[in-house]
Amino acid sequence: MPDLNGVLETAIYVDDLARARRFYGQQLGLAAMYEDERMSAYDAGRGGVLLVFRRGASREGAQLAGGRIPGHDGEGPLHLAFAIAAEALQAWEQHIASQGIMIESRVHWLRGAHSIYFRDPDQHLVELATPGLWPNNEARTGN
Repeated sequence: MPDLNGVLETAIYVDDLARARRFYGQQLGLAAMYEDERMSAYDAGRGGVLLVFRRGASREGAQLAGGRIPGHDGEGPLHLAFAIAAEALQAWEQHIASQGIMIESRVHWLRGAHSIYFRDPDQHLVELATPGLWPNNEARTGN
């Protein structure tokens, strides 16, 4: 079987795209790589991309110069996790607090990783996790 090289994109769907852009772009500081009336694409680090779609705007699909993207959409609170360095956890906690975002939960995992959980404005569960959460995410420092 051919190898997979990782998860390239993660998509969430929001009711208010401008509000989501403020949250992910300004409050969390993700760099926007693309924006239009339908969606925003953010650099999620290490080649990963967070796609934030306006709910319902992609149900019919999208015709591009190079081909057609089939329709998709989602409802309800979803979960996404960003990998962070262990030494960045405290700085992230301080940053999140400074943005008025409430940390909903903290977890210390058996493999030694730590996670913090909070909600975006559409109630999606956002996790920041240090290395070692999963066996394929060995504990290491830095990027």
